[in-house]
Amino acid sequence: MSESKTKFVPVEAEDLPTLEALSAFASRIVKEHFDPLIGSEQNDYMIARFQSVSAIKGQIRSGYRYYLAENEDGDFQGFLAFYPRDGKMYLSKFYVDRSCRGKGIARKMFRFLTEETEKEGLSAVFLNVNRDNSQVIRIYEHLGFAKVREEKNDIGNGFFMDDFVLEYRLP
Repeated sequence: MSESKTKFVPVEAEDLPTLEALSAFASRIVKEHFDPLIGSEQNDYMIARFQSVSAIKGQIRSGYRYYLAENEDGDFQGFLAFYPRDGKMYLSKFYVDRSCRGKGIARKMFRFLTEETEKEGLSAVFLNVNRDNSQVIRIYEHLGFAKVREEKNDIGNGFFMDDFVLEYRLP
């Protein structure tokens, strides 16, 4: 059985059909994963604030680079978003569709991210992850990330993101 191909398709701020598809895809994954972790009220607030079409469009216009991971048929496998910050690459979004998990997609996405980081001449990738998201923390640690600090960020509406900051140093 041959390994399926994954291509990384950049998402443009002016491509409304792709933004709408990405927002729906992202919202489904985030609802499925985070409702049990943080509750639907906070999760719905965060989806509206960070994964709506207007939010994604604004993020892209401010420098985020969104990419859809697609198979050869154009089906979404996952997506990621990142941008240079503080001399490193900040990984803002990194999600794999449930049906594609355990098939090496996350590793392909991570390889793509580190290649983009190297092209920028940056030495590390860092991210925030919910401190209670133990399964995902283990995945990041398996990829080579290490905890560098803890943060609690007020995101408005009485909600906080209570996170670990993890960092991966490029070899």
